[in-house]
This record gives sequence, structure tokens and C-alpha cells, in this order.
Amino acid sequence: MATSGSSTVASLDAFVDIVGGRLWRDRLATLGREASGGPRLGQALLQRHAIEAAIERQRRPSTRPPTEAERRLAVLAADAVALHQDLPPDGRARLRVALQQALTGAHTLVPLFHLLRTAAMQRARGFDVVFAGFAEAAPFDLLLARGCTEAEIVCDVVSAEDGHGVHRGAWVRLMDRIDPDLQTWLAAHPGRYLLKLTLPQGLRTDVTDQDQLAVLHQRIRAMLAASRRADHDEAAVLRLDPLMLAAAQADELGLMSSLRREFGHEAHLAVTAAGGGVFVLAARSAQENDVAVAIRRRMAAIAPARFSGTRPGILAMFIEDTDRMEWRHLREKLELEGEARQFLTLPEARSVVAVTCASRQELFGATDGEPDGELRFRNPGHPAAKAPALAPAVMSSL
Repeated sequence: MATSGSSTVASLDAFVDIVGGRLWRDRLATLGREASGGPRLGQALLQRHAIEAAIERQRRPSTRPPTEAERRLAVLAADAVALHQDLPPDGRARLRVALQQALTGAHTLVPLFHLLRTAAMQRARGFDVVFAGFAEAAPFDLLLARGCTEAEIVCDVVSAEDGHGVHRGAWVRLMDRIDPDLQTWLAAHPGRYLLKLTLPQGLRTDVTDQDQLAVLHQRIRAMLAASRRADHDEAAVLRLDPLMLAAAQADELGLMSSLRREFGHEAHLAVTAAGGGVFVLAARSAQENDVAVAIRRRMAAIAPARFSGTRPGILAMFIEDTDRMEWRHLREKLELEGEARQFLTLPEARSVVAVTCASRQELFGATDGEPDGELRFRNPGHPAAKAPALAPAVMSSL
């Protein structure tokens, strides 16, 4: 469903009406308050809730034309409105509940928009699509039909944080905590510094681990106050050195690019500047990230419960909380393919004819996303793997 101009605003207003105007306004106000907790946290929250921001931005008069990502999201919001109109009363109620839950707490609209986008892609491939989860309370989300052939699709979102030793959310909170201390310290110790943190126990965003942030913050403060170059125990290894990168003379963007090349895609990096001084923090877990493994485990956990077992099943996985560099790494190093194909050999995958994987790069239409909108891995052992009618939905993309 395409939208443009005033029709875009009308469809977005209709989307908000389904949610409820008061809930929508309260949500935006809550996000605004939370984003004021610190500059890095605010930026992270804006990225995490980019769908809400894009919808609200396009509902307001503006001289700035919408971006490609905003236009895509507006189309999907219009699809949600059309779906709401087409569903039976019980289905409308289920959709409304799903929307309202997506706009509470730490939830986002990503799962619903992943579902809407998956349905749109399958329609474009020539399938008839029924939102069976909403319409009939089926355990799966979509029912595809092409001729006499049917397949079920389960859409699921897994956070890359499940495979991260150091969570991005915890990292930005730590940096917002410590940034004023670093600026004060740099004012008294002008120069260029690099603090490397190795965290064998990781750093998590769980509420129960908030004390971990406070402890690590205090350790860094104490280390700097005592002019120590190193501090270590079983929870963290800290080392302070001069920053020797040539790019330290450049602006932060140039510096960050050089740091990324130096420390790799798994490192968490932050730069604080004050006067002529620069303080860089680089943190990583003692173990490599295992995002692809976390995805395999999630698929094995949900497949037996979500498919009926009477039709071929497609697991449409959305990998959330990953950035462009990590997503590229997962694809180029074939980590996703390896774990997906291992999953397809398990008993839990008996009903699964294919696994697909996508991220925000594909949802937002980034130029370096997958050209076909998703990665696909077909299960060669499934009886329907070679069914011609299913080929557009299950044919491996690699």
C-alpha cells in the first residue's frame, strides 16, 4: 500500500487512532524524559525507537522531505491500518493489543513492522497472505498460499545483545555517567589518553546489574584520581596508556574510524574531549560475541511451539540491537549461515523448510542491506524444500 503527501499524514493519523491518541502522546513524552538522562543514552533511545520518531515526524508539518527509511515506515504503518480494517473484530482487538504492548516499557514497534514487512515481501513474490495469528489466534503469524501449496511463517525478533558480553545499552549508560569526570580530569591533565577495559564477566543492562555500572564507574574514577596506569581483578582489567594513533589529531569522526580499525567490530568505543585533550575508552568482553549462536538457540526454543506441524514452516528472524558493522560481519563471515544450517539439522527444525534473517538495515532500506530484503537458508531435508510454488520464499540466497 503506497502513500504520499496528505494521504501519508492521514494514514499515520489513522495508525495513531488505532493505538489510541493518549497512549501515543504518553509514549512520546516518556521517551523524551528518558532521553534526557544523557546524550549517549538519548541518541541510543532515538535509534531504538526510530519507528515512533519517524511516524510522529511525518505527522507534523515540515519543510524537510521524508527520508527513504521514513517513507518505508509510513507504508508499513498504512499496511497496519489496512490490516485493521480487514480483520474480524477479534482480530482487530488482537492487533490493537499488540500495538499497545509494543508502546510500553522497553518494547518497540519493530516486531510488528517486521511482521508487516514480511507479509508485504511475500505478497510481492506472488503469495496470498493471511495474518492467521491476528485473524484466528493461530500459533504462527502468517499463512502463505500459492496454488494448492501452503506454508506457515513465524516472525520473531531476537536481540543481538543475547550474544554480547558487553551490552551496548550498558555501555552508553556507563559513558554518560563517567563523561563529566573525564572532562574534569582532562582539564587538569591535558593530553591524549586511551583506557582499555577488558570485562571477563561482561557488562549487562539488566536492572539487577545496575550496581555493576556504579562499581566500574567508581573504579575508573579512583584509578584516575590515584594516577594509576592499571587496575585489575576478576571483574575487570583496566589499563591507561597514551593515545598513540596518528588520527588523534583529526576530529572525532576520523578518530573513531581509526579506532574501529584498530580494535575491531566487537569493541565498544567512546571519545571524550575537553580543551585540547582527548580521552578514549575501548571496552570488550574477554570472550568473543556469539550472536549467531544466540539466534540458533532462539530458533530451537520457539519452532516446536509455534508451528502446527501440518504445513511447511518458515522462520523469519529479525536480528535487533545490531549495528551496520556487526551485521556485515555476521553475513560476510557466514556465521549466520553456519548456525542456521546447524539448526536445520536438529529435531526442533523438523517442520522448518527455511530460515530467513533480516535486520534494521533491510527494514529501513539501507543501501548495504541484503538485496532481496533478507538472507534465506533452505532446509534440503524437508519434503517441501524443492516445491516449485514455495521457491520464491525458501530458495537459499547464498
